[in-house]
Amino acid sequence: MPLDARSLGAALNENLTLHSTLCRREAGAFLQAVQTGEEVVVACTQEQRLFVELAEQASSAQAGAARAPSGYAPLRFVNIRETGGWSRDAAQASPKIAALLALAHLPEPEPVATVTYKSAGRLLIIGELGAAERAAELLGDALDVTLFTQGAGDAGAAQERRYPVLGGQIQSLTGWLGAFELQWLRSNPIDLDLCTRCNACLAVCPEDAIGLDYQVDLSACQAHRACVKVCQVAGAIDFQREPEALRETFDLVLDLRATPAFSQHALPQGYLRWDGRSLTTLLQLRGLVGEFEKPRFFVYKPKLCAHSRNEKAGCTACIDVCSASAIESDRSRQQIKVNPNLCIGCGTCSTVCPTGAMGFAYPRASDQGVKLKTLLATYSRSGGKNAALLLHSQGAGARLLGDLGRAAQLERASKTGTHGVPARVLPLALWHTSSLGLEVWLSAICYGASQLWVLLTDEEAPQYRAALEGQMAVAQAILSGLGYQGEHFRLLQVKDARDLAALDHDLQAAPAQTVARTAGFAVQADKRATLELVLSHLIEHAPVKTDVVALPATGSPLGALVINKDACTLCLSCVNACPASALQDNPQALELRLIEKNCVQCGLCVKTCPEQALTLLPRLSLSPQRNEAVVLNAMQPYACVRCGKPFGTLKAIEAMLGKLSSHSMFQGEALARLKMCADCRVIDIYSADNETKITDL
Repeated sequence: MPLDARSLGAALNENLTLHSTLCRREAGAFLQAVQTGEEVVVACTQEQRLFVELAEQASSAQAGAARAPSGYAPLRFVNIRETGGWSRDAAQASPKIAALLALAHLPEPEPVATVTYKSAGRLLIIGELGAAERAAELLGDALDVTLFTQGAGDAGAAQERRYPVLGGQIQSLTGWLGAFELQWLRSNPIDLDLCTRCNACLAVCPEDAIGLDYQVDLSACQAHRACVKVCQVAGAIDFQREPEALRETFDLVLDLRATPAFSQHALPQGYLRWDGRSLTTLLQLRGLVGEFEKPRFFVYKPKLCAHSRNEKAGCTACIDVCSASAIESDRSRQQIKVNPNLCIGCGTCSTVCPTGAMGFAYPRASDQGVKLKTLLATYSRSGGKNAALLLHSQGAGARLLGDLGRAAQLERASKTGTHGVPARVLPLALWHTSSLGLEVWLSAICYGASQLWVLLTDEEAPQYRAALEGQMAVAQAILSGLGYQGEHFRLLQVKDARDLAALDHDLQAAPAQTVARTAGFAVQADKRATLELVLSHLIEHAPVKTDVVALPATGSPLGALVINKDACTLCLSCVNACPASALQDNPQALELRLIEKNCVQCGLCVKTCPEQALTLLPRLSLSPQRNEAVVLNAMQPYACVRCGKPFGTLKAIEAMLGKLSSHSMFQGEALARLKMCADCRVIDIYSADNETKITDL
């Protein structure tokens, strides 16, 4: 790689010594570095395991000699080889390499609350009995195995019964690592606990209704009961036994069936499927014994949630996009409920949440903002231009970029074929590619990025792609409407290494227009606050001045409301339903007002309005009035005919009188009382009763 230690050091404000063959030949230099106690960044990931072992050995030796406390200097790794140094324009990659090194120096995110799993190794294997017993033979020495038979299979069960066997109709399987619950109905005449597998019942059954899973096919049985007679000693067969609903808990589940127990894309931790060949799954199961922790990835703020008000459902974006079925509606509390044990930390719920009620806790959006700012600022300071951010996963996405870099190095001499990761493309690994949304993407544009691309692989659930496409459509509409030229956002879909040529081609795309001046704001913990900072900066430096930018009808977190004044009665039900304080009343007058900046387009007001007078209008208004309370509708008050006090709107009272005037219960004085305020109505009724009593006397 054509590395220049002096220019890289200038960009990082450090004195750098270049170790060009560090992999093994210069391991001594690495040991000297870690023994200083200062932070060490290794700019290659190929020998990461070796370097970690060397650091641990050096730390143990120092502790044993009582020269230093146990533990070694902070050690981080960053890949500058496949992501830039091994590309056709590697000579121009110094700004990017400096940016990646600066990113590696940032501290780790602050720890957050954790979710704990406890597993004692109680394993349930579901499948054909023969296959289940073969799997149990490979796991029984490490785990406490129970089998649930779903047919005999090709070979049937072994003659020797080594593991408990359950049978019946599975009603449900729920839970997660350490807390799975199986509910089933035991209705078969053969008790598997009593059965000795002597096979006598199979031999005497004239209909062959008993299989090698030792369950009776009741649809084939003709009630000869020869099996009962031959099983008198064991007493395992009883056709008079009542069906029994049972439940049992397990720590782990291995499912051998073609149709899994869980249909969601992200399966619960501790639930694994096996094809009968790969040993990786079995090794993974053997390691799932003990106590485990993971971050509590989400933060939920119920007061900001636009899911439900007044028993009306509004926003369901987080429920619809969750691939782990970890989010559900809690209508009794007018909010959503997240199961932290099922949550896999993809962060997509926070991406699609329009209000910021759902937040990604680890790493926080503010931490990601610091990364973006550091990456882009270092790149620009080092002379880089037209930066394109490439967000990818830490797993499959990182491997694909590694494959692309190695392919470019192999074809480098020919000057044809694979180009590699271009010098202007800055890769950034995420826990999950859908964990960031339009407010952070647009922040990157404000920090100087020309484009932002998201690399998707087969890891992502299908609904993630749809969610990201919706977010990108809104973000692109904002930039295009403000006059920023070019395509700023794109999803790059790559399944495996066979698509490297297409990925290589996509990464050569022409740059889009950047902001005239980079922003200095920081990404905030509050999503809407970040969005407002972004919009203010983009509007201030917009190449085209306009009044309104139209946004897509689906997925927009910005917009206004259109009101049908002829239908609206100013009942103000919408004000009570609005979770974002976008709709407001006026204590001094009969008015309905809207602060457009606050509107999240959740639709609760539309669903709440009894007159169906409201319609959502996705848009970005650039006028100063978007920050102010603008009157949507105003109306003359209706005064009480008895005391003159206003108690409703003219249109509402007239509409009520029109609907009730023909009703038998509202004739004469009863109809007239509808024109009175509540106090006068009571007084009038009381006075009428007294007059009636006097007349009777």
